[in-house]
Formats: sequence, structure tokens, C-alpha cells
Amino acid sequence: MTSTSPHHNSSPAQRFPVVVVGAGPAGLTIGNILRAASVDCLVLEIETREFIEQRPRAGVLEEGAVRGLQRRGLADNLLARAQRHTECEFRFDGERYRLEYAELTGVHHWVYPQQLLVTDLVREYADVRGGAIRFGVQDVELHDLDTDRPSVSYTCPDTGQRQVVHCDFVAGCDGARGATRAALPAGRAHIARSDYGIGWLALLAQAPPSSDCVLFGMHPRGFAGHMPRSAEVTRYYLECPPGDDPENWSEDRVWTELQQRLGANGVPPLTEGRLIEKRVLDMHNYVVEPMVFGRLFLAGDAAHLTAPIAAKGMNLALHDAFLLGDGLVAHLTKGDGTGLDGYSTACLNRVWDCQEFSHWLSEVYHGTSSGDPYRAGTTLARLRRIFDSPTAARAFAEQYLGRHTEG
Repeated sequence: MTSTSPHHNSSPAQRFPVVVVGAGPAGLTIGNILRAASVDCLVLEIETREFIEQRPRAGVLEEGAVRGLQRRGLADNLLARAQRHTECEFRFDGERYRLEYAELTGVHHWVYPQQLLVTDLVREYADVRGGAIRFGVQDVELHDLDTDRPSVSYTCPDTGQRQVVHCDFVAGCDGARGATRAALPAGRAHIARSDYGIGWLALLAQAPPSSDCVLFGMHPRGFAGHMPRSAEVTRYYLECPPGDDPENWSEDRVWTELQQRLGANGVPPLTEGRLIEKRVLDMHNYVVEPMVFGRLFLAGDAAHLTAPIAAKGMNLALHDAFLLGDGLVAHLTKGDGTGLDGYSTACLNRVWDCQEFSHWLSEVYHGTSSGDPYRAGTTLARLRRIFDSPTAARAFAEQYLGRHTEG
């Protein structure tokens, strides 16, 4: 699983009840939950604070996730600044179809860019609640996770010395390529993966949204998506070959494809602007089972990934964090291990439900561009059913919005 002892020639060891590896939404939420309960913890992050506060990522939050943040005193800025979305629009066969999901379910989405949430969470954790955090750390390693005395070591960016931190638990929140995934035991960690064989060109445009809601374009040339992020910035996606070079997509080509794939009768053209981000995402999902290995508890992308097809990634990470943070507090302050004992099962039930919806929605998004007339026909039948049947519309809306209760 890991080396059995930290590197030699290190500085005197420190101790924290919990070490959190990774300062994304999951790691910072766990840290804030612990600090609110007066439990000391240390958050380790390989990037700088400036980097994590500016890194653009997800932006759609389910109502249950926002309620969970609000209940823990972590949603004040979000509620004051986020956009409230109550409907989305599908465009296919040259027509537009609105789905008023809030009217169907009484539930809505919030749009709040992930970097703003991370900024809020790190300020609350470090500046308000006085939590310990180290940025820019290098060569993080985990040790003795199968004992009751685990530890984490890292190289200090300022001194170049190895630091050792003893703890009771490690929360692994550092993604698929981080130190906590590298520490998983051979033969005990089972990783299920699915590759869609599809790429998405992820774009940020310095242009106001062209609609008051999210747009999904299903077109024979490929899927396209329009996601408002602010009054001045819009996220777009374009289906492309996996592994495609972003440099193959000039601004003229990007806007020509977006205009065509998101066009519909009776709607004005998209408002164009300068592209400020352009990268290709290969669409894939994975799930690590279980999510607990000795004293290591995985959360967020370290444990599972859902491609941005269904906008579930940040929401799943936050729900993991609610369960893990609450479970750690109960164990460390009350000796109640119930939450930690049930953590992996509770998370994975939700994760697999979202994985299934992501697969279903991928077929809806990409069937018309598959080149297979049969898939294209069944895809259009699925889309028409959503708008012909209130029952089908409600079932879609519940999955799209997150049918689970808050964490």
C-alpha cells in the first residue's frame, strides 16, 4: 500500500488528528467541517493558493449540495452571487424544446463557478476558522495506513526538507493522479472504468450567455453545449475526436460549429467573443471500490469520476465530503464510528446511480452524431418522449437535478 515508514532525514514530526490531501471542493469542505467542530486537521495541496482560486472547472450545483453547504455555514457568498436556474433547453432537428424542471419537481440548479466556491472555502477554512494548510508541497507519500498510526510525509517547498505528519486518518481528495491513489493496495482496490470514445472541446468564451439557461444541441455534426457562467463569460462544449489537438480548432472554426450545432428555428445567433480557454477532454468515467483502505478515506475525483456529461462531479465530491466530515467528527469527538463504517457503501450507492445516468445521457447527447442511423433514430425517440410525456420529463428532471437528499 505504502512505504512502512517516512523518509529519514526529516524535520521533527507533527501531529494532527486528520490530514486532508487535496484542497479542492471535497478537501476544503471536510477541513471546514472539522474546524467547525474544533477538530484540528492539516490540508496539503501541491498547487499554490492563487492557482486553485483561479482554476476554472465545474459550475453547476444541485440544490441538495447547496443546502448541505448552507447547513454548515459555507454558502453565504454562493447564495448571494450564484445564478438560479429553473429550466434547460434541448435543440435538435432544427427546433428548440424547453424543459421547465423546477415546475416539474420544485427543485432547481445553482450556477456558481468552482473556482469561486474554492475561494470561499479556503478563506473560510484558513482565514476565518484558522485551519492549517500548506500550499505547494511536493512528493507527498502516505505511510502505515493499515495501522492505527498512519502518517503523511512531504517536501516543504520553502526549505526542501521532508516533513512528517502523524495522524489518525487521511482524507484522500487529490484526484486520480494524486498521492492517495498511488497509495492504494494492489489487489484490494478495484477500479471500474468506462471510456466513451468521444472527446469534448471545452471552451470558455469572453462573451455574455446567449440564453438564460443551459442549452444542449444534438446535431449530426456532434453535440454542443452552452452553459452560462457569469454575465460576461460562457462555457461551451463541442464534441470532437478523443485526443484531438485544441490547436486544430481556430476561433472561426469553433464559432462556425457552435452556431450550426446550437442553431434552431426562430432563435438569434450566439453572441460570439474571444476564447480564453480551449482544451480537449476525453470522456470517461471510473469508480474505485471500496472507498476506504485502512485509515485512508477517498473522496471526490480520487474515488470516482463522472464525465461532465451529467454535471455530477462537483456535487458528488461535496456529498462525499459531507458524509466523511461528519463521520470523522462523530468518531473523533464522540467515539461514534457508525458514519465512517458506512461511508463507502453510502457514497457508492449515489455514485453508481450517477454513473448510470451519465451513460444514459451520453447516448442522448451523442447518438445523433454516431453515424449509425439506428442509434440516431432511437436517440430522437428518447428526446421526443421527454417532451411528449410528463412522466418521462419528470423522471429525467429528477435524475438531472439529483434525486438524493442533501448530505
